[in-house]
Amino acid sequence: MNLNSLKLFVDLARSLHFAKTAEINHISPSTLSRLVQRMETDLDCSLFERDNRSVNLTDNGLKFFEFAETQIQAWQQLQLSLQRKGTALTGKLRLFCSVTAAYSHLPPLLDQFRSLHPSVELILSTGDPADAIGQLQQGLVDVSIAALPDIPPESLVFKCLDQVPLRIIAPVIDCDINQLLQQGTIDWSGLAYIFPEHGPAKSRLQHWLHSMGVNKPRVYARVSGHEALVSMVALGLGIGIAPQVVIDNSPVEHRVRVLNTGAQIRAFELGVCTLKKNIINPEVAAFMAILEETVSAEVD
Repeated sequence: MNLNSLKLFVDLARSLHFAKTAEINHISPSTLSRLVQRMETDLDCSLFERDNRSVNLTDNGLKFFEFAETQIQAWQQLQLSLQRKGTALTGKLRLFCSVTAAYSHLPPLLDQFRSLHPSVELILSTGDPADAIGQLQQGLVDVSIAALPDIPPESLVFKCLDQVPLRIIAPVIDCDINQLLQQGTIDWSGLAYIFPEHGPAKSRLQHWLHSMGVNKPRVYARVSGHEALVSMVALGLGIGIAPQVVIDNSPVEHRVRVLNTGAQIRAFELGVCTLKKNIINPEVAAFMAILEETVSAEVD
């Protein structure tokens, strides 16, 4: 049983999803299924309980998961200890960030990393920034750009990159929302709201609504990703909350406006994060070092 097989098993044990694990590792689901079957034959036990709806680890599967993680970490520690200064890195680095961060904050970091470690394969995936920490915890990526959670997991390593203001936004076009906003006394309870599905922006919006005396907001939609939220506000479907950097880079920036409500909204602390156990990965350590050098240069 080789190290690559152990890594595939660990990825599957974390995601509990054959198709997603296969896609991330660039193999077919059938190949992944056959690999698991060979493992179960070699170990003479079942590692997963499978039905049409779910995949779960068996008790033996959990024991093997702990063994596999230990073996992978031991191998990574050995690689790190044998690596001599100046030796070129040749592994992979899996990154996750939002679409906006991919062109607002990530480019200078990747440019510098590539210049120092051109042989490292970079694998970037984008999506809802609220999923960034979950991607790390599921073992789907090595590094994420994310807003610091209100209660950060103890396993998280976070390096601050920027302070990003959050804004309450409304549409510019003539619509029911603007007619309500133009009243002398605004009935905030009567407005429709576009809510983030989850994440720090959702809790910030809930806190703002509470400060405005709205306990049961009228939710028009719950959307994944700040970019989609800005687009829905631009269409006149409701008001919402979005990071200033997303608004500035949105193709519909001219169709939304920032509302000055007088209430303070705590900014996002945007940063690069990984798990403590990932720091022994040379590629992860090198990327985090790039971030420290970039921040230090800006301070100087």
